[in-house]
Amino acid sequence: MRVVSWLGALLLVLVLGAAVGAVSLERGQATAQPRLIAAHRVAEPASITADNHRLVARDLRPVIPTPPPTPLPAPPAAPARAAIVIGSTQQALINADRSGHGLGPLSWSGCLYSVAVANARRIAAQGYLSHTNGPNVDLTCGLGNQAGENIGWYSGGVNDSWMNSKFMASPEHYANIMGPYHYVATAWVVASNGYGYIAVEFS
Repeated sequence: MRVVSWLGALLLVLVLGAAVGAVSLERGQATAQPRLIAAHRVAEPASITADNHRLVARDLRPVIPTPPPTPLPAPPAAPARAAIVIGSTQQALINADRSGHGLGPLSWSGCLYSVAVANARRIAAQGYLSHTNGPNVDLTCGLGNQAGENIGWYSGGVNDSWMNSKFMASPEHYANIMGPYHYVATAWVVASNGYGYIAVEFS
């Protein structure tokens, strides 16, 4: 009876041991499988292809900032144009007329002034207006390949504003004032009778 009891107890221990082992094995498999699956999904998801791996590798590379582009040097400044020299009131009026029409000013020329003085003296001495070779002489100053001349007289001596208004009202004189010139010079000569004679030379 004791042997049977002892065998029964042994059998019970074995059965219980097998049951506990099966439970332990089942729990081990149940816990082991999720851990393996989780590790597998993190390391290599089923949807990632070989191309995705290359993309991931590129994304994981450190970003090296590119230096900003080197600014281009500033273009050299255009040479400053020589200051406009004003030699007479008539020239200042001419430049104001040109400015009002969007044209650049004319600078004073000593060479053209010599021509203007000679022509003003000539017309004052003869007592009437005439063009001779003024524009041809203007070209000898070497200031350009075009030249022009305006001449006039005023009975009350020198009167720049009156004379300028008459020049601007005359199409031929207006064309010279607005012409493609860069230089001008003017000269008044008052004759013995008090009349003022002016010569304006353009180039």
